[in-house]
Amino acid sequence: MPTTAEFRAAIAANAPLAGTFMKSPSVDVLEVLMLAGLDFVCLDCEHAPFDRATVNACMAVARAADFPILVRVPVGSPEQIARALDMGATALVVPHVTDAETAARIAKAARFGHGGRGYAGSTRWAGYGTRTMPEVLEASAETMVFAQIEDPEGVEAADAIAATDGINGLFLGPADLSVAYGKSDQSSAELMAAIDQTGAAARAHGKAYMTFVPNAARAAEWRPKGFGAFFIASEHAWMLEGARAAIKGIRALD
Repeated sequence: MPTTAEFRAAIAANAPLAGTFMKSPSVDVLEVLMLAGLDFVCLDCEHAPFDRATVNACMAVARAADFPILVRVPVGSPEQIARALDMGATALVVPHVTDAETAARIAKAARFGHGGRGYAGSTRWAGYGTRTMPEVLEASAETMVFAQIEDPEGVEAADAIAATDGINGLFLGPADLSVAYGKSDQSSAELMAAIDQTGAAARAHGKAYMTFVPNAARAAEWRPKGFGAFFIASEHAWMLEGARAAIKGIRALD
């Protein structure tokens, strides 16, 4: 398993990484996904039924193993951002970033300072009071924030979003963008143009570029477009895939 330091270095280099969105609010599921050899796991607090206690437990397991654990917050509010970071998130994925103002606001909310993240010395992030204030403030530089581009407005503002200090990467959401463009699949000319435009913005400002894919075949197809980290399906999809394959084999028996 990669360490969080290795993850940060790979993200900064836009290296190809294999992760997934975790949908099941269960520490056991996280442990299994970690054993699978993934480069990171993202707790999907936007679209899955995670409560605060379960996120906290998952964070404790991941931090103890020095495993990169991301959180997709439900909204980019200062409260949601601070909560995820205090519990120990390696990085945040913030949905529906549509302009530079929003990008600057979430970047500020993720860092300590006047008008930014509130300081607390007794959190998992701060080592429960075992780290000095200078150490905790210095560690704030490790925070990573990924702006999710999933609206046509976000695509148009991608260059300004990527140029925003404190935004470490752009996450293109192909499903939401396709729906926003009035499509029912992820192969439209509009989506391909959005991928190219957003990727150009990320490259121009030296930011990471990442996306969701259903499988490794799609990742191989889209890697030339500049994507680094791939959020591959979810454990739900993998359970269905494995179960269906096994059932098909049994059905084929005499």
